[in-house]
Amino acid sequence: MANSEDTPQKPHAIFIPYPLQGHVTPSVHLAIKLASRGFTITFINTQYIHHNNSRAKPKTNTNDDIFSSARDSGLDIRYTTVSDGLPVEFDRSLNHDQFMAALLHVYSAHAEEVVEKIVRSAKPRVCCLIADTFFVWPSMIARKFGLSYVSFWTEPALVFTLYYHLNLLRLNGHFGCQDVREDPIDYIPGVQAMDPKNMTSYLQDTDTSTVCHQIIFRAFEDARSADFVLCNTVEELEPEIISALQAKMPFYSIGPIFPSGFTKSNEATNLWSESDCTQWLNNKPRGSVLYVSFGSYAHVSEKDLKEIANGLSLSKVNFVWVLRPDIVSSDDADPLPVGFREEVADRSMIIPWCCQNTVLTHPAIGGFLTHCGWNSILESIWCKVPLLCFPLLTDQFTNRKLVVDDWKIGINLSNRKLITKEEVSNNVKRLMSPLGKANKKAISQVGNTLENALKPNGSSEKNMGKFIKDLKAKIQPSKLTKNLTSWCKV
Repeated sequence: MANSEDTPQKPHAIFIPYPLQGHVTPSVHLAIKLASRGFTITFINTQYIHHNNSRAKPKTNTNDDIFSSARDSGLDIRYTTVSDGLPVEFDRSLNHDQFMAALLHVYSAHAEEVVEKIVRSAKPRVCCLIADTFFVWPSMIARKFGLSYVSFWTEPALVFTLYYHLNLLRLNGHFGCQDVREDPIDYIPGVQAMDPKNMTSYLQDTDTSTVCHQIIFRAFEDARSADFVLCNTVEELEPEIISALQAKMPFYSIGPIFPSGFTKSNEATNLWSESDCTQWLNNKPRGSVLYVSFGSYAHVSEKDLKEIANGLSLSKVNFVWVLRPDIVSSDDADPLPVGFREEVADRSMIIPWCCQNTVLTHPAIGGFLTHCGWNSILESIWCKVPLLCFPLLTDQFTNRKLVVDDWKIGINLSNRKLITKEEVSNNVKRLMSPLGKANKKAISQVGNTLENALKPNGSSEKNMGKFIKDLKAKIQPSKLTKNLTSWCKV
């Protein structure tokens, strides 16, 4: 008789997130969501992420790892760490290409070693590997150990399908050739004709030999071998794109993936210590404060940063500005204009990091100047806070298109290549004034769409249920035994 722990009712998944905060955060919350539905999860973080996460925790938080509270509540989530191939002290922000090269060439060997140890010894038996789509090796590791491979995509379906159809972009001369076409792209299944300037930054690059391009090319070759793809989006937001992808693969939209309490997560995923803005915000009128943050990884040029700072000063609007210490460079401790902090002291709070969900839910917040990271967009929509868009790299240009052109829930910070303080000031005032009512109405409707998706009968809840049912059907004990037997013979 089969051990009850090894039946499909208790699937055991190894979960490996991409080691950047924007990927780790939704991965942590997805792991908890799956564990709350009966999964055993073994979560593998890099030592670097674990180190920074531990350092950022308040001293009152003595938990060993991010899932201690989840385990205390009865969830079966195990936790381990692995090297990404670089020393913990290595500055990955300042040395982006070396970091990406390590993830491309070195990390897989470390990941494979720890996966093998877990597969050999874990009870209940491991049945699947959930890994970020940007890794180039999960299907190979999953195959080697007889596991189903679940690819987790943390960005919108539009970005996924653009990368997935790289061959069509090449074939039609919109990517990877000397004289790229500038006319609209109108041949990607499920995608309305779009301006090439709305593609991700990597798809607009003329040099396609970089380490990041190698990662994208190989990752999306690997993703074609996935048994399932989970996407942090909502079916009603991207219906045609998702439908076209589902014709090619088992693709499930399960977003937005948030902690169950949104602002009350017990899992500390931040890599910097958080400042508390609540007292300051409590003294500001409803909807009067602009929240400014450019995310956990992207950099802003010193020139643009100074124009944004001077534009905020000119606007006379109240603001909270999250200014990471490395926002321009790890070597530049304070890139703000001389005298700026004193100039805006009576109507601003400038901090290195904060709990974004807590800030966005505060009634004093009336707008969000953002780099258009996907997590930030989903969080802002959930809180029904309209967006002022300043994309910096990668998927953020495509995300901006969704926000401004498609859903009409935000405006551009600038419509030119070079931003000016005057344009920044004008657009800040436009977003925060009664003129921004149309954006507020639109984002309220899109916010309702997100809320409905997570209701018991909502699309994302149904899709999550369907994924779990389909996975359990695939990992029947007889199939698992057959796969494991073949691996043991290797």
